[in-house]
Amino acid sequence: MEMLKVGDKLYNVGQDGFGDFLRFSFSEVVRLTKTLAVLENGVRLKNKPVRSLVNDEIGYALATNKWMYWHLVTDEILHKAEEEKEKITIHDWFEERSFDLSEKKMIYKLFQEKGML
Repeated sequence: MEMLKVGDKLYNVGQDGFGDFLRFSFSEVVRLTKTLAVLENGVRLKNKPVRSLVNDEIGYALATNKWMYWHLVTDEILHKAEEEKEKITIHDWFEERSFDLSEKKMIYKLFQEKGML
């Protein structure tokens, strides 16, 4: 388990209840002190890696909240974040739009053609 270095990219993921989408935040280490790593978004983390008892992941706790962690970014996380971002975009588009009858008919026919009714 390594200490953070300037340039390390980290992420945090939050969720407002079990029914909400995963919301990813990304930032980069820009400064180190004796005990802290400061991210470009202003977040201060304890520069001491901790292994989670829940999922065995290594994380870095907030300086002000030892129960909230940031983790090193991986390609897998970037892919997962992109998928969640697309889900949120699609959800928001449907929430903000009301369909007229002709649009509803097009959607219905598309689902019918795909055998998804």
